[in-house]
Amino acid sequence: MAYTLADVLPSVAASFGLDTPAPLQIAPNRDVVLLLIDGLGAELLARHSGSAPTLAAHVGTTLNAGFPATTAVSLTSLAMGAPCATHGIIGSSFAVPEADGIRVLNALRWKVDAAFGEDARELYPPEQVQPRASRLEDLAAHGVELSYVVPDYYDGSGLTRAAFRAPGTLYPAATLDELRAGILAATRDSGTRSRFTYAYFSDLDMNGHIHGPGSAEWLETLRAIDAWTADLLTELPASCTLLITGDHGMVRADRVIDLDADAELQRGVRLIAGEARVRHVHLDRPDALGEVLARWTEVLSTDVRVATREQALDEHWFGPTPPDAVIARRIGDVLAVAEGGTVLVCPEREPLESIMIGHHGSWTVDEQAVPLISSQVRG
Repeated sequence: MAYTLADVLPSVAASFGLDTPAPLQIAPNRDVVLLLIDGLGAELLARHSGSAPTLAAHVGTTLNAGFPATTAVSLTSLAMGAPCATHGIIGSSFAVPEADGIRVLNALRWKVDAAFGEDARELYPPEQVQPRASRLEDLAAHGVELSYVVPDYYDGSGLTRAAFRAPGTLYPAATLDELRAGILAATRDSGTRSRFTYAYFSDLDMNGHIHGPGSAEWLETLRAIDAWTADLLTELPASCTLLITGDHGMVRADRVIDLDADAELQRGVRLIAGEARVRHVHLDRPDALGEVLARWTEVLSTDVRVATREQALDEHWFGPTPPDAVIARRIGDVLAVAEGGTVLVCPEREPLESIMIGHHGSWTVDEQAVPLISSQVRG
């Protein structure tokens, strides 16, 4: 059976006694800490296990991140216990309606038109863009105390409001030292009430994007995380279960296609959303579908899989349950999914992303597979 990130929190909830399916077997414990290491792919960890012996020794199983394998989608799927066809955060950016058509919402930063655009929290309230209850809200309703050990910018961010939704005690943490202090404070041995702590660390992803997965800088970060994990395992009380996973893996770009510079690919196109490995192409008019599909297929077919929205939904790319009409309209009329090491960049709107070395989002096992590491596994 293939497990996904969306299976983790329902399984945690079941370990706390909630009446919910539990695909993963997590033994009951007073405390559960779930640490998400951004960019921790299972294939990358296996390939570099010598640099991360503690993490490698405690891998319990491998999960699929879900499509597309990118942070905004994966964090929401994790928190909601559901794939993006259900929760609707279908990419790093996606189309949202406005008075005279559509525009791009950057879900990771909750900005409109570009990652550096206008704050969209009032224009597109996160609780309306993603209105479903999260699994953290279920835990809170069951009496489980919640804590967050995350960078302080998470507090009140659009993605946090859309995905996690439930309030809890905040322990701001951007470094490994701060992460350790926050986790130990959240799990300090007092009382008997069940507690769940969500923690997040971003440096591995950052170094993968800038220097490439497997680079010297990336490996240095991986070794630091591994040594930190080994120490933390000796400090946590026996009443605490530590789970560690990732939101995606990563591939190194070896062919860059500039979508802004190709006039043929722009004809009939209103806007392009998504990320460099998975693009959502929205059209000027419905009757342009055939010509745009043919043109994108002809230009990109050797490096990119091009399909219509209908084909993607028929093949359940975004999850087994069909999306509602609102979510379906966020998906491009045409989708372009990069293969190999190809990336599809839009430098005008995404200048920083367009020069990155490491990327993720597509179907390759290097991008999709993430480990589930547990203190319940002994190496």
